[in-house]
Amino acid sequence: MSNNRITTATIREKKSKGEVITMLTAYDAAFARLLDDAGVDMLLVGDSVGNVMLGYDSTLPVTMEEMLHHARAVCRGASHCLVVADMPFMSYQVSVEEALRNAGRFLKETGAQAVKLEGGKEVTPAVKAMTSAGIPVVGHLGLTPQSVHQLGGFKVQGKDVAAAQRLLEDARMIEAAGAFALVLECVPAQLASKVSQALSIPTIGIGAGNGCDGQVLVTHDLLGLLPGFKPKFVKAYRTLHTEVSAAVREYIEEVRTRQYPAPEHSLNMADDVLEKLY
Repeated sequence: MSNNRITTATIREKKSKGEVITMLTAYDAAFARLLDDAGVDMLLVGDSVGNVMLGYDSTLPVTMEEMLHHARAVCRGASHCLVVADMPFMSYQVSVEEALRNAGRFLKETGAQAVKLEGGKEVTPAVKAMTSAGIPVVGHLGLTPQSVHQLGGFKVQGKDVAAAQRLLEDARMIEAAGAFALVLECVPAQLASKVSQALSIPTIGIGAGNGCDGQVLVTHDLLGLLPGFKPKFVKAYRTLHTEVSAAVREYIEEVRTRQYPAPEHSLNMADDVLEKLY
């Protein structure tokens, strides 16, 4: 491991120092290298790969083998930041033993430094088993996409007193179980701030306001690579889908009109060699 590699201790220390944590998703080595070089603290190999890269309409179909494949690629591209791998749907819900085995595969087979799983009280036995075995864990509360059908859709979570209190209690349980960080998704900003203040571990927000200890976005949303509906909390820092489309159209036009490849893009052989061919 590189001497300057960000670790779980680094992330926890950032909270104690009041330093904001940055996290982005990555699904391949090329993007991992770009984001790592830019200085992001953490990379999440999200099961959002299902929506973003694999063409699924949710995260539910994503398999362990698919997640292992993408996590390996990301780890090959990242040399400085901490890589967290998402545990896909049904990789940790059946039993604690199966959850532990699958979490261990990410560390053994991909090089990821931590895993993330969704849920509160119900997943604390698995979190305890993982952390006891030396597997760092990031929790995930609020809108948990793997439970979208049970939640009745993609909705803000924790808006009434009972739901907010339950989320706060779940957060404390996840911390007590040994998680070193917690993602809060689609949670009212005021509640996310209260949770962040109540915990000693850092919170990473996505649609949870500015009071969390860090923020995470899907990189493809940040870059504007995927046109269409975006949640309110997403800020597209660029609109690269228009740039990509324009570049591809220009390429098509130049190929069809034989402007590309031009002489400077072509490889040549000596005339005397060419003359000897028959």
